[in-house]
Amino acid sequence: MKDLDRQGLAKAKALFETGDVNSIEVGSFKGLLQIHKYLFNGLYDFSGEVRQQNISKGNFRFVNALYLVEALIKIEKMPEKTFEEIISKYVEMNVAHPFMEGNGRSTRIWLDQILKKNLGVVVDWKKVDKTAYLQAMERSPVNDLELRFLSPDVRCQ
Repeated sequence: MKDLDRQGLAKAKALFETGDVNSIEVGSFKGLLQIHKYLFNGLYDFSGEVRQQNISKGNFRFVNALYLVEALIKIEKMPEKTFEEIISKYVEMNVAHPFMEGNGRSTRIWLDQILKKNLGVVVDWKKVDKTAYLQAMERSPVNDLELRFLSPDVRCQ
């Protein structure tokens, strides 16, 4: 594990242990910015900042930087009352990929906060197969059904 990853994981753990996670605005892009800033402050110069460049992973291009703010406004307005709505919102935020780095960890925490607030559950990420998760995320813009069933171990909080 890289030192940067280790430091980021330590900050994620601290976010919960200190209770700072409870001050995060749930379900909003502002909340996602707060999470990203907390996790990556001091690790990346751009922590908590919306990317200004186009990025891609493999053959997939994330939302064009020119349209990113507009996309984030639309995503924030998406409903989040049901599990399916929450997963759809999570998928759209992944497609937006608002940061240069650190999108995955930040959005997983963001997802859990939405699930906890609206449904009283969170994903037990230790029980989610990483390879299956990444494959499901790659396919999720076309069909998020696989992602919805990836973690039957959603636990009550």
